[in-house]
Amino acid sequence: MATSVNVERVLLTDNVDVSCKEALEAAGIGVEVRNKMTKDELLSLAPEFDALVVRSATKVREDVLRAGAKGKLKLIGRAGTGVDNVDIDTATQLGILVMNAPGGNTLSAAEHTCGLIMALARNTAGADASMKSGEWDRKKFMGIEVYGKTLAILGVGRIGKEVALRMQSFGMKTLGYDPIIPAEVTKEFGVDQMSPEELYPIADFITVHTPLLPSTKGMINDDVFGRCKKGVRIINAARGGIVDEDALLRALQSGQCAGAGLDVYAVEPPTNTGLIQHPHVIACPHIGASTVEGQRRCGGDIGHQIVNLTQKKGLVGAINCSALEAAYQPALRPLLNLAIALGKLASVSEGTAFSVSVPEAHKGRNSQSLAVGVLTGILLPSNSSVNLINASGLAKAKGMSVEVKGAPSSGCDVTVTVNGAVFSGCAVGGEAIVIKEVFGQRVGVLLAKFGLLFAADKGVSVDALMKVVGGGGSAVVSAGGDGHVVGLIQGESEFSSQVVEGVSKVGGIRKVALLRFAA
Repeated sequence: MATSVNVERVLLTDNVDVSCKEALEAAGIGVEVRNKMTKDELLSLAPEFDALVVRSATKVREDVLRAGAKGKLKLIGRAGTGVDNVDIDTATQLGILVMNAPGGNTLSAAEHTCGLIMALARNTAGADASMKSGEWDRKKFMGIEVYGKTLAILGVGRIGKEVALRMQSFGMKTLGYDPIIPAEVTKEFGVDQMSPEELYPIADFITVHTPLLPSTKGMINDDVFGRCKKGVRIINAARGGIVDEDALLRALQSGQCAGAGLDVYAVEPPTNTGLIQHPHVIACPHIGASTVEGQRRCGGDIGHQIVNLTQKKGLVGAINCSALEAAYQPALRPLLNLAIALGKLASVSEGTAFSVSVPEAHKGRNSQSLAVGVLTGILLPSNSSVNLINASGLAKAKGMSVEVKGAPSSGCDVTVTVNGAVFSGCAVGGEAIVIKEVFGQRVGVLLAKFGLLFAADKGVSVDALMKVVGGGGSAVVSAGGDGHVVGLIQGESEFSSQVVEGVSKVGGIRKVALLRFAA
């Protein structure tokens, strides 16, 4: 799975919508549904499946991932947006792809947020509870209009944008902050960006729509409440932990915060009963995505994404591998395969500092993907579990680095340099690869599926090598150097261990490496 992910069996948990199962089975992928599993059952089943699809209830931690990696597990699919129930770092280390369905529950979460804003403004939940207890107290539930009020949106991505559009129809002034999305983009849908420090003193309502990261944990805290106007209202339907719950309770008790609408909590189910039971808090049991339509979209989206991934039609929702996306882009796939092939050839150099040169048209993000491809190729001959997901981390652990610089050799698409040795080639006719240089020597050979790369003294007998290889080798390409030659014996079928050992024993052979170039 260096450049592709093949999924044959999928385990569905957490009552993922049936649309996921339908999409997978329609593509001939086997599906097993196990909605209620113990931890031991999950640990036992994970290695038997290529993919595990979850919602938010199942925690895919290190032990589950390591158990799965010992078997077939290569993909974690999240039928929804947030992936904080998945150990991303461990998954990446193990070469397991994590993907989500980023747009499936956008409207559901946005509508729920808007509902909480309106319910806070009019004390709807408290009024309902009062009626059900037999009371009739209209004065107790005096509210406010949202018309003309300022809504601060922290995180103006998919959900934040939809919240803004809906609350603008109520006459709210929508301001926001997002460290990634440019201000000119959000301005197009009516959200002027300001820094959080500028937003807090003027906001009547604050709603958060960010992932839970070290930088966003406790983002709304005592200091923030101190800078807000008295009577601010807080909504968190994003991720528990973004709002410091103890600080929120103190702000509610002091009157600095007039109300809070919460759908998510630092611990779920929540243990902060003082906050949940506060009369000015509307507390929901994490139902932001719990709509029939939202779950159908999330289930169907992740199912179709897995199908498209397996059928090499495209990659959407990858959380931990931007380089893998290049393998699903027709224009980049040949160059990525070339980068991996050159990395394999360069692996015999035993260097640690590599440079890669690519055409000007592919500089930037694409060049970084090709650099990861080179690292993947370098590591694969000694570790078959390496892929585009974990290559960078594994290379770093070995002290290896790759730098993108300069232009490729003349007539080449990609050039890799290590310890002064140059390896270059070009992609032709889609999947075909022509190797132009090996150890700086011009060779010009169409790459076959398998190869034996060797270094030898200048006097090595080519006839002796071919006698060992027999009919399995189609060519020997050698290049002169100072006191030695390098050669590539190619074949369309894999060379046996006996052939490899036989070549290594031919007089003058210094080193031999078996390389697999087939996709």
